[in-house]
Formats: sequence, C-alpha cells, structure tokens
Amino acid sequence: MTTKEKVKALWQLCFDDSEEFVEMYFRLRYKNEINVTIESGDEVISALQMIPYPMTFCGNTVQTSYVSGACTHPDFRGNGVMRELLSQAFARMLRNGTHFSTLIPAEPWLFDYYARMGYAPVFRYSTREFTVPEFIPSKEITVTAEINCQEEVYQYLNKKLTERPCCIQHTFEDFQVIIADLILGNGALFIARQENRIIGMAIVYRGEKQIVINELFAETKDAEHSLLHHIKQHTGCKEMLQLLPPDSSLTLSPLGMARIINAKEVMQLYASAFPEDEMQLEVLDKQLSVNNGYYYLCNGKCMYSTERLPGAHIKMNISELTDRVFQSFQPYMSLMLN
Repeated sequence: MTTKEKVKALWQLCFDDSEEFVEMYFRLRYKNEINVTIESGDEVISALQMIPYPMTFCGNTVQTSYVSGACTHPDFRGNGVMRELLSQAFARMLRNGTHFSTLIPAEPWLFDYYARMGYAPVFRYSTREFTVPEFIPSKEITVTAEINCQEEVYQYLNKKLTERPCCIQHTFEDFQVIIADLILGNGALFIARQENRIIGMAIVYRGEKQIVINELFAETKDAEHSLLHHIKQHTGCKEMLQLLPPDSSLTLSPLGMARIINAKEVMQLYASAFPEDEMQLEVLDKQLSVNNGYYYLCNGKCMYSTERLPGAHIKMNISELTDRVFQSFQPYMSLMLN
C-alpha cells in the first residue's frame, strides 16, 4: 500500500464520513507533500494534513497551515502520539514560512486538547435565522444556480473575501474543492448578474431543517433580494440560516482555533500595525523552542532577545500570545469543508 492508501484507510477507521466525501478529499485535497505521519512497522498509526491557506492579517496577506484529518489509530491513543505528530508538523510549518496554524476541532472537548498544544479559540461566527419575505425581484438582475468553477466567479469571491481584514482566503484550487463538496452536499452556488457583470453570489447548503447560507455577498439590496428570492424558488424552502462573520449584536459561537508558528514575524507585523502598543513580553512555547524569549514592542518595532532586559515583563505561553494578538480583530474562516 502507498502512504496515501494507508492514510485513507486510517481516515475511514477514525472518521464517520461518507465514502463520496472521502473519495473527493483524497482525489482533490490530499497530497503527500502536505501529509505528516507517524508509523509503527509498516502501518501508519497517526496522520494529519497541513493545508496551506492565505490569510489577511494586519494589512498583509500571511501564510497559514490548516490542520485537517488529524487522527490516531484507536490502538495507539493516549500515548502522546498526536502530541508528537503535531510537534513535527509545527517544525515543518516553520520551515515552510508559515505564520499561523489553524484548525476546527471536530468535537467540543478537543478545544482543551489543542489549547495545550498552543492553540487559542479565536475564530467565531454569528448566525441569523429568517424567513424570506415575498420579494418582487428586479427585472434588471438575473440569478442563476451554477455548479462549476468559472474563473470570474472565483475572482468575485476572492475580491469579497480579501476585503475582510482578518480572514482565511481561498485559492482557485481550493474553490474547486469547495464546489466539489457543494455537489456532494446537494448545495448550490447562486450568481446574480446585471448587464453581464457579477453583482452578488450565495453559497448554499441544505441543512436538516432549513437552508444554510454559508456565504452571501451582494453589491446592492436589490441583488441580495434577488438572490434570496431565487434561493427560495430553487429549494422550495423559505426558512434560512445565514452564517456570518462575528457580530457583537448577534449570538457568537465558537468555530476554530489558531496558533502562532513564527512569533518573531507575527509580532513584527503586529507592532507595525499597532505602533501605540508598547509591551515587554516573556514568551514560552513548549513545542517550538525557537519562539521562546523576550519580545519588546515599541514605536512600531518588535525587538527580540534571548536575554532578559530590565523592566517588568508579562509572561505568556504561546496560546495566550495568540489570543492577545487576535484581540484587536474579529478573525473569520468559512467554506472550510467542516
């Protein structure tokens, strides 16, 4: 068996995913170069994939590594195998120029487990439940339900995502995976056009009781109303649940976690974005000792030292530092196949 076949067999043992999803994932998403494993004899006993995603952060686009498919064979659990696997993954992420690692815990109890590995629960989302009113859609706007990977549709999605100040981005290759997943979930992509120009889009999945709008972008209220009217007509359902970036006026729910991989580069970006923030930090990272040391933020610069300089220092582990760095933002991720 190849490594890919062994990892796939382990995935099927550990996760309750449909055969169609597993086939799609290993056809479109899995690559040996983003895979990390621990083996016992000829058997892969633990594996994960590090999927690269760009992210907007402090006015820049930085590289992140999303941990996907992290699993350990039931016979080897409880022995620190996943801890060792993640440590190996972090070292490789650092060599690859990654700023942050991200993930979405598969179970609520895993938030505590990943916190011990340096992650902080910084990604949240809001929801809005509503009944679609009786709109009379604009005659100038045409809405189509599509399941394909047109470059112009991706460019519109990409433009809207990059406008968010702290948000996971999607490449065109990733957009193709999103569309494949949409097909598996009986979902649809709705595009609103006016004079052959895209002025709105919605990515919609069928939930158990209602339609779930994963993303909706519209240039005008008319475009939004036309999209919602068309979704209702297409699905025969007027009850909608819309997932939204975190909004303090709505209910907030936990979504995902982040972990700083390269503290020196992250803290320099942060210092440049917030020159008024002056801090003296002592940072401890149990998995990536290269991040251990003293960080001095002043006038838009971050100075790093292995030696303590005079002054009062705030002690932080890498999870606390990650949480502190993201406090000024409302980080968001969507369309992650979760």
